[in-house]
Amino acid sequence: MESQQQQQSPALETPLLINSNQDHQERPSPETDGGGGGGGGEGVDDDLDRTLEWLETFLTLLGFNQSSTRSLVLSWIVFLAIGLVLPVTVLELGHCLGCERYQYKSFELNIVVSQALLAGVSLLCVSHNLRKHGIRKFLFVDQLSGRMDRLKAQYIKQILNSVRLLAVWSLPCFALKAVREIIRMYYVPHDQPWLSVAILLSMILSWTYLSTVFLAASAMFHLVCNLQVIHFEDYAKLLEGESEISLFIYEHMRLRHYLSKISHRFRIFLLLQFLVVTASQFTTLFQTTAYSGRITYVNGGDFAVSAVVQVVGIILCLHAATKISHRAQAIASVASRWHAMMSCSSTDSTQIRTSPSGVHLEATTNPPISFPISRSDSDVESMDHYIRMPATNHFPSYMSMSSYHKRQAFVLYLQMNPGGITIFGWTVDRHLINTIFFIELSLVTFVLGKTVVFGSE
Repeated sequence: MESQQQQQSPALETPLLINSNQDHQERPSPETDGGGGGGGGEGVDDDLDRTLEWLETFLTLLGFNQSSTRSLVLSWIVFLAIGLVLPVTVLELGHCLGCERYQYKSFELNIVVSQALLAGVSLLCVSHNLRKHGIRKFLFVDQLSGRMDRLKAQYIKQILNSVRLLAVWSLPCFALKAVREIIRMYYVPHDQPWLSVAILLSMILSWTYLSTVFLAASAMFHLVCNLQVIHFEDYAKLLEGESEISLFIYEHMRLRHYLSKISHRFRIFLLLQFLVVTASQFTTLFQTTAYSGRITYVNGGDFAVSAVVQVVGIILCLHAATKISHRAQAIASVASRWHAMMSCSSTDSTQIRTSPSGVHLEATTNPPISFPISRSDSDVESMDHYIRMPATNHFPSYMSMSSYHKRQAFVLYLQMNPGGITIFGWTVDRHLINTIFFIELSLVTFVLGKTVVFGSE
């Protein structure tokens, strides 16, 4: 009995480390709870559930919720009709003869195709993850350890902030598009006023739908990464206290596991998004620099508006990925500082015994901690609650290591396993962003060298 209590004490002192299986087992069901004894935790649970339901409804309106065959077919029909067929039809039927000065068809088609590709990639990747995992597992809400109300409140705040961020960036872009279309309607008149108004509304509707789908997918990735930032901040606070080193290592392995799952789910989305935006931007650069006519806000304004939307989506994704990567890498620095403070303090309970053969360090008698082992042979997506550990279930020489040596091993482990968002092995951090910048600069220089020619008299 005494040994069992000692094994349970570290988990009780560290509520962050309670796994989600225990959490689901301990949650009272509505039938057995009977409505009595409802505290603040239930209120936070209700608020989180309502927030997730509202977010799921918003994603359903945009076509991301494709949980059934009917919704999947309807979503893609709406996408093809509004995002591709409608603008192409308007450009073909609404073309004005002799108006090439204010409406260049090649420019318009390039913008429609690039926006449709970005929205299609976003709709495909996000809807696949939502259909496979559901909204709660998609956001890793079910992975909350210990049912901590404070984390749930931060989750709700972060979800609302991400939706607010989407609105803050979408509304200015919508205003720029609306102003540009109104100006073009003035310079490219048609025989009947209703036709001009119909073209105006159709182009704004199509552009708004495609841009919102693309920015919403970027905002969802931004939200998933920022929700994990909450856990890393909590983990950094956990290091301020005293607990078993093995618990610290296990929790860090769990956090890195979640980052691996996020990278696995979004790597195709990030890669395709970057490739489509790069191809679109350099096609735009090639067309505008090779065009012999005069480019104004009327005939080329959509280039500026679409470029703003694309850059905003890329910035949202790169900012979220680099933020969580740097936060994960900074854990090693926090642990090193904690290790130094613990080593220099007088609270270290390590006892030193001198033997004839030399100095022998003996650690305090804390029991070894057992780790759950995943028996699944599938990929990382199937390991929802457990992490594969060595078959021994114990760290070697646990009792013979000193407290100092255990902390030193922990710091070394963090330094060798920094973690972060990766794209097929490439960690998304400042180094990768610098590499991308120089690649883009080289491509820009190449395109300008092929298109810009300075003539001499």
